[in-house]
Amino acid sequence: MLHDIFSKENLKKEEKEKPIIIADIHEKDSLIFSELIEQNINLKITYLEIADYLVGKTAIERKTINDFVSSILSKRLFEQLSQMQRYENRILILEGKIKECEISINESALRGFILSVITDFKTNIIYTQDYKETSLYLTALAKKEISGKNEISFHSRIPKTIRKQKRYVLESFPGIGPATSKKLLGKFENLRNIFNADENKLKEVLKSKTKKFADILNSKD
Repeated sequence: MLHDIFSKENLKKEEKEKPIIIADIHEKDSLIFSELIEQNINLKITYLEIADYLVGKTAIERKTINDFVSSILSKRLFEQLSQMQRYENRILILEGKIKECEISINESALRGFILSVITDFKTNIIYTQDYKETSLYLTALAKKEISGKNEISFHSRIPKTIRKQKRYVLESFPGIGPATSKKLLGKFENLRNIFNADENKLKEVLKSKTKKFADILNSKD
């Protein structure tokens, strides 16, 4: 029996295995879209209320240097950064060289704003030369998201299924990520058994994280 690689089932599987990037429709005029498609990215274009791109639980805002400075002066940047706090990870991509900015701004003030992005808004900054380098960073992030070492967490929004809700509850505890939550449910089957388990049993999965987990469960605060 011949294996039909063009069957609907196989095409769906291939598409599912592609790295996924959700892009805001307002980015359609940039050249990044074509670069992402060439990188074999499953690009989903829609209207995003927050950020320009979403990769799993990471929100990415992309700005050219001119747009960055303009958004500082109009205070639009701080509104955008505040909205991005809903996501667990946040990245600001600055495209182009600061010295080539066409909008006049005090250099000391600009450095202060950049530090504010990092320290006050807890948002990482990536500097890229152009749209091609930006697309490479987005692609690398998307590939990392689907790799076995980095399972997608459910903390970006509350999931609908009970199975995923149980993982969501466990991942609310410090130090417990997607892989650990799956191991706990695999060993104890349900949340009640996990919460009632003695520390020695929990330690088989949680190891050094056991005490912290138990302290939170037993806390009266």
